[in-house]
Amino acid sequence: MKKDIRKDFPALKQKAANGQELIYFNNAATTHKPQAVIDRIVKFYADEYGTIYRGVYTASEKATSYYELAREKVAEFLNAHPEEIIFTKGTTESLNFVATAWGRENLKHGDEIVLTQMEHHANLIPWQQVVRHTGATLKFIKVKPDGTLDLSNLDKIITKKTKLVSVVHVSNVLGTHNDMIKIGKAARVVGARFLIDAAQSSPHQKLNAEELDCDFLAFSGHKMMGPTGIGILYINKRAHSEVPPYQYGGGMVFEVSFESATWLNPPQKYETGTPPIAQAIGLAEAIDYIQREVDLDELVKYEAGLTRQAIDGLSHLEKVKMAGPLDQLKESGHLITFNVEGIHAHDVSAFLDAQGIAVRAGHHCAQPLGKLLGIEASVRASFYCYNTMEEVEYFLKAMRDICEKGI
Repeated sequence: MKKDIRKDFPALKQKAANGQELIYFNNAATTHKPQAVIDRIVKFYADEYGTIYRGVYTASEKATSYYELAREKVAEFLNAHPEEIIFTKGTTESLNFVATAWGRENLKHGDEIVLTQMEHHANLIPWQQVVRHTGATLKFIKVKPDGTLDLSNLDKIITKKTKLVSVVHVSNVLGTHNDMIKIGKAARVVGARFLIDAAQSSPHQKLNAEELDCDFLAFSGHKMMGPTGIGILYINKRAHSEVPPYQYGGGMVFEVSFESATWLNPPQKYETGTPPIAQAIGLAEAIDYIQREVDLDELVKYEAGLTRQAIDGLSHLEKVKMAGPLDQLKESGHLITFNVEGIHAHDVSAFLDAQGIAVRAGHHCAQPLGKLLGIEASVRASFYCYNTMEEVEYFLKAMRDICEKGI
């Protein structure tokens, strides 16, 4: 990993009221952007801008080539085929895409959808709506007290009635890494489709769609140094025939009459209207940057080291209670979630902000999991390639002050 990587991120030069440079520990929510990504987006808007597919002029043709090159880079990043890569607004839209287009078309009364108890709202609420419209039912893989999934009775949960298994790869609350291979194999045995929410894994580790053997996979660009407003939905070619368009309009049609219409082949079939051209180009630059400057295998070890340092430091503070599989997080984690006895999570976050430390506080868009764990709100610190051991030590000092002196 690049030694002086922090210099590539202009936002990290911000300073708090106390003069401290920004310590950004909210990477699970969104990451900052390297100058290379910012410059690439500016260059497109300033020098290369044009709509795609629909213009027989140089700028349009160049923009089209950049957009499709972005698709190819995402496909290479996932070890997938370009026609399996659909550009969306983000993970949330990607998950809603599958729920609405595939779910309502293919599910019926008596069918079962299997989720986990640690799902983000984006991979829970859309399926609740599908159940309302189709008569299918939801089943859940339970979370054990240590923050891992109970996979001991998968054959009792994933059955012949199961038509879809949709699970989070890495929990945005607990940091738990879930066993996608084991869950995916259980889905395959009964012929169910398999969806992976990779929002928290795609920025931090190598993903291989072929090895994961999933039908759908979703993630967001803004969590991996790319711009907002761009997400990926991977749809395995074997599932294309089951997935109708999510939306309808221009750009996705083969032929239209006053009475009917037919569609282009994927991926254009699924991308109606003017797509997020600049955002896709920015995401491609982010992927280039990661592949050029960040070794993902090294990143896993580096982030785990920061996580281990934070866990070890907080474990000495009696008032701090951490959640999740701490031993696992020390080996492969990139976030920690905790509370301070007698102090609300929002107050802890506000105190840390005054010290120049940005963290996340709240229910983290996973209220059912919080209720299950008896946690109304918690503080989350999440790390990325530009964070340092010195920052973690500064954070631990601030936490000692909270515990010893209060707020």
